[in-house]
Amino acid sequence: MTALTLSTAAAPGLRADAIVIGVAKNAKGLVVAPGAEAVDKAYDGRLAGVLETLGATGAEGEVTKLPAPSGFKAPVVVAVGLGSEPEKDAGFDAEALRRAAGVAARALAGAKKAAFALPITEAADAGVVGEGVLLGAYSFDAYKESGRQGQDAAKAKNGKAPLAEAALLGGKPRDKAYKAAIERAAAVSEELNRARDLVNTPPNELDPEAFAAVAQAAAKEHGIKVQVLDEKALTKGGYGGILGVGAGSAAGPRLVKLSYTSSKATKSLAFVGKGITYDSGGISLKPAGHNETMKCDMAGAAAVFAAVVAAARLGLEVNVTGWLALAENMPSGSATRPGDVLRMYSGKTVEVLNTDAEGRLVLADALWAASQEKPDAIIDVATLTGAMMLALGSRTYGVMANDDAFRAAVHEAAEEVGEPAWPMPLPEHLRKGMDSATADIANMGERMGGGLVAGLFLREFVGEGITWAHLDIAGPAFNEGGPFGYTPKGGTGTAVRTLVRVAELTAAGDLG
Repeated sequence: MTALTLSTAAAPGLRADAIVIGVAKNAKGLVVAPGAEAVDKAYDGRLAGVLETLGATGAEGEVTKLPAPSGFKAPVVVAVGLGSEPEKDAGFDAEALRRAAGVAARALAGAKKAAFALPITEAADAGVVGEGVLLGAYSFDAYKESGRQGQDAAKAKNGKAPLAEAALLGGKPRDKAYKAAIERAAAVSEELNRARDLVNTPPNELDPEAFAAVAQAAAKEHGIKVQVLDEKALTKGGYGGILGVGAGSAAGPRLVKLSYTSSKATKSLAFVGKGITYDSGGISLKPAGHNETMKCDMAGAAAVFAAVVAAARLGLEVNVTGWLALAENMPSGSATRPGDVLRMYSGKTVEVLNTDAEGRLVLADALWAASQEKPDAIIDVATLTGAMMLALGSRTYGVMANDDAFRAAVHEAAEEVGEPAWPMPLPEHLRKGMDSATADIANMGERMGGGLVAGLFLREFVGEGITWAHLDIAGPAFNEGGPFGYTPKGGTGTAVRTLVRVAELTAAGDLG
């Protein structure tokens, strides 16, 4: 993991492999962002012109490298685009800083140390820049020769290890607010990156039992109580949804409960995550071309796991319980069939019309289990429907809820931390489509509005009077394209920061 430090050193005298500065664009052309005054001065105030000559425009995500001025101990200056210059007296948007830092960190893979001279005027700026660096520097190479043999081998093979250290210039090492911001950035980013690792891990290495073992180890490390229900316990408890989904796999299902408690807490939250460690579709087998990335179908559980651990590391004054509903959805002679009826943990019966609509089945059991503890609010997170991807694309997730104010608060928290989200309705007329002549409810309804139908199904398993929100992260959970900003190819860790922010706001009494 990249080390973060705060530094009051001047850019010219700092020993580093590179100095990172920000540039932006306005009506007159390119401008050098605050924080890089010493660098600009060394170019006799003509740095913007030099960069324009090299083709720089200041657009977000753009990186321009040039030799450092004479007298600098760092050999290279890296100019990263921040987008449009803000209006007078307004600072740069937090997400613009976060993305710029991420782009620069990724561009500096292989470097031992880089100094970030981006606009940092307050502790919050240091936090978002630090977060961008840590998220942008992420790489997953555990299954490559370089990753197995370590960084020295990576260099010998012409590979590039992640940036080793980032010094944030303009930071105040002795200031409590700055130190707290950096510590928060490290805790949240490290756990988010752990969620990315889980999503990227091949399904033959991460089945439900293995995922549960990871959760148990982390819980022990951070003082979190953990309970794991195996097949025997799930059968005894009547968790028909989780058992039904996992019935076709040689790897048995698990329900993991993680409990972080604070002695000062007055509120409690429950986070519920869909953890399908591999989704073949079951008997309703997915068509060719739709299976290759289905290791990511446990991204909701990974996000919940990471958020609970982050809350514990931050010592938030709120009780947070995470429920990881883990199963592998496979076709076999013992698999649940279309037409089967499952008796859920709540006692309701569900007619399974499509075994590829399995996420809602495991979530239903976990939601009911979470409801029994009467938390102040429940949020579930799931790569639930392709319909949500069709509606919102690959970078935005949907937010549904049984309370409009809570939905708005969760949406606002997501936008605040830089996770694009959009509020979605739960139209009552779509509920009728899940009526079943055989069972209490079917796991499928109308095709149109399928993401909303799934939300309505989940609502059936939330305890009466409990505030609940559903995050369908099917689009942004796994990036099949190239990296952008601080987002890598592969697992993204979507929703971790939203959940942590909701927990922080709840602890402070400021949610909604």
